[in-house]
Amino acid sequence: MKNNNRRNFLKLSSLAGIGLAGSTLTGFAQENGVIIKNRNLGQRFNMSGYAAPKLDKVRVGFIGLGMRGPGAVKRMSYIDGVEIKALCDLREDKAKEAKKLLKGTKHNPDLYYGKAYAWKEMCDRDDLDLIYIATPWEWHTPMAVYAMEAGKHAAVEVPAAQNMDECWQLVETSERTKKHCMMLENCCYDFFELLTLNMARQGFFGDIVHGEGAYIHDLVGLNFNKKGYESMWRLKENAKRNGNLYPTHGLGPICQIMDINRGDQMDYLSSMSSNDFNMASRARELATDDDFFSEYVNNPFRGNMNSTMIRTKKGRTMMIQHDVSSPRPYSRIHLVSGSKAFARKWPSPGRIAVGHSWMKEDEFKEIEKKYTPEIVKKVGELAKKVGGHGGMDFIMDWRLIDCLRNGLPLDQDVYDAASWSAVGLLSEVSVANRSKSIDFPDFTDGNWKTNTPVDISLQGAGNTNVLLKS
Repeated sequence: MKNNNRRNFLKLSSLAGIGLAGSTLTGFAQENGVIIKNRNLGQRFNMSGYAAPKLDKVRVGFIGLGMRGPGAVKRMSYIDGVEIKALCDLREDKAKEAKKLLKGTKHNPDLYYGKAYAWKEMCDRDDLDLIYIATPWEWHTPMAVYAMEAGKHAAVEVPAAQNMDECWQLVETSERTKKHCMMLENCCYDFFELLTLNMARQGFFGDIVHGEGAYIHDLVGLNFNKKGYESMWRLKENAKRNGNLYPTHGLGPICQIMDINRGDQMDYLSSMSSNDFNMASRARELATDDDFFSEYVNNPFRGNMNSTMIRTKKGRTMMIQHDVSSPRPYSRIHLVSGSKAFARKWPSPGRIAVGHSWMKEDEFKEIEKKYTPEIVKKVGELAKKVGGHGGMDFIMDWRLIDCLRNGLPLDQDVYDAASWSAVGLLSEVSVANRSKSIDFPDFTDGNWKTNTPVDISLQGAGNTNVLLKS
């Protein structure tokens, strides 16, 4: 940004490595590399609850066709009202393979590849409405910002930003251009998470007291696989950073249940990491037979387990965990604790309790029948057929397109993208400073007090067809 006085932000590179006196990090001079909580200028335009003009047809261009991108291309081809106009990847073969997924459909996208900034040429087209970004993390903000500046809505994979400056850049660009910036947090659309969100909306849990989420997924093998992430980008992220690198899968659903940015706000966090017990040893082991891995031998890999505690303005608490290097079963936890009832998933299936005991199966089925939200009734079974992490990816994509076609606010706005991503960034600072508490910036400029909670009722929506028989 040209004028650093226009907003306040945290420069992680200068803060994480210094020792700071006191028990909390707040409001020091920015030139000393520490936190100043909020921007100086007021909000340009409130994107929370913003309804962009209706789009009868949503013309989509995709950037990134390696890991997540091809699945998104295929899923979008099943949604009526979508025109897949362009596909972009640095590698020609990936772009052509993605186009093959559309054989037999109405879609005939143009391909962009071979140049580092071919994606800009794609974004500059005047026949696109939405740019869908599934690239390595470092490209998320630059691509989303460029897309919005080019007059397109941006849908970007998680996390949306890699430093606090980028968080503010996303917020300010979305407000100025009045273009949506949605972080594609698919776990908000998993079936149990949607069920508990609707239960919370209907008051089943009473006052929400505490929530937990996680990303616990053994990725050591994939991170060290030369054919895994392009140019080993995810291994490099794990090799140089220490904190909750990937917080949003567990965090997003809990934030929606607690109405974060829409009635409550994250106030401060404290974060702690264990030592690394697996990554460095794997690097040394591989390097004995393959010099390719020698550059990773002396890296300060992040700790196996990170636990981040968050307190909200209304006195609720969250615990968000991250561990991608321990041999453990997959878990996102998803725990909701209220003044009247309790819910938890992972291990599956999800369970509900009122009091000391879990509901019996027949009781749970009655609750599930009563509180299953309309969006699941509408496309849930079709989503399971299309796939994408059991169907939640398709529900997310369908909901995004349906909102754009009906001119409705999105379930996740730019303030969610910024604040959910910021949890990971601020956790790194806390870890580096003996778990000292870190204040959250207010990306909403105070409007969290009056912003409307996420509405999943399908009021004024739900008319986008799925091109698949039920």
